Amino acid sequence: MSDYIPVEVIVEIMKRLPVKSLLRCSYWEMGKKDYFLHYDNDGFEEFKQLQFPALCRASDSLLLGSFNGLVCLHFRKGDVSKFILWNPSIQKCISLPRPRFSDDVHINFGFGFDSITNDYKLVIIGFEEDGAWIKPFLFSLNQNCWKRVNAIPPNYAFDPAEISLPFVNGAVHWIGYQKRNNVRSTNVILGFDLSAEEFFEISLPESLIGLGPMDLSTMKYGESSIAVLKRDPGNVHELWVMKEYGVVGSWTKVLKLNRRWFPDILGFRKNGEVLVQLDYGKLASLDLNCQQMELHGVKGVEVTTNLISLECSYVESLLLLDKAIDAHSVSL
Repeated sequence: MSDYIPVEVIVEIMKRLPVKSLLRCSYWEMGKKDYFLHYDNDGFEEFKQLQFPALCRASDSLLLGSFNGLVCLHFRKGDVSKFILWNPSIQKCISLPRPRFSDDVHINFGFGFDSITNDYKLVIIGFEEDGAWIKPFLFSLNQNCWKRVNAIPPNYAFDPAEISLPFVNGAVHWIGYQKRNNVRSTNVILGFDLSAEEFFEISLPESLIGLGPMDLSTMKYGESSIAVLKRDPGNVHELWVMKEYGVVGSWTKVLKLNRRWFPDILGFRKNGEVLVQLDYGKLASLDLNCQQMELHGVKGVEVTTNLISLECSYVESLLLLDKAIDAHSVSL
């Protein structure tokens, strides 16, 4: 009997192997070109150090999202712009060229999973200087190609600086706004459903509707809802959560902090605590029930000015096993 096993059979066997769940909350640090994953447990211990893909430089990359162990990065350096789908668990990645559109278009990106077609998708949304929306670009990993989407655009602009668009309930989310008398804004949460390939709107709490849209950002809350962070010019953070997704009446303000002592709110941990950045770059977890804080003083957990991302969920998987190249075999 031959000892040779075809590659196709090996791939199918590996696909069926159990994959250990690693984390619910990840922390990535690149102060000295070091990249770490941390367990979301009581000690916030370091799980392992990561090596960034050779296809892109960390200092010129943004983390757009992570789902089922697949990480989506956007690399831009000079005239070079591309997307990287990367599986750090097996060190496989693929490079996606960015579709062509005018440099005058304001764009943003969202990454997530289409549960209807069992597909991973990346969407590019954008509008021109005159406010006219472009047809969204949508990349399908299953189809390995981009397409244009004939979705009815919302009557709102958005801030391209809102980099991280949380993926919840099959859709990516971000803040949209309309200018009123060139002074005040009317804000909503905009969403794009990756399965239906449609835009939709979610109303914000009354106190957030008329604020400057640049002071608001969205984040994931728990497994199936969203939150909005208000960064007030008067140095006050407010954190609002939608306790029941899609129910406007369930918006609840859960936190108010002085920005002088808490420069930023990074996200939620699996136990419901809020991960916050303290002065001097240290991290801490805040229990919303008792308002007590625990400092994470373990080695390596420190926020620097050069960050890929501060918080996202990550689990090990075998995605891209038979679709991609080795993450360190090809350089720029």
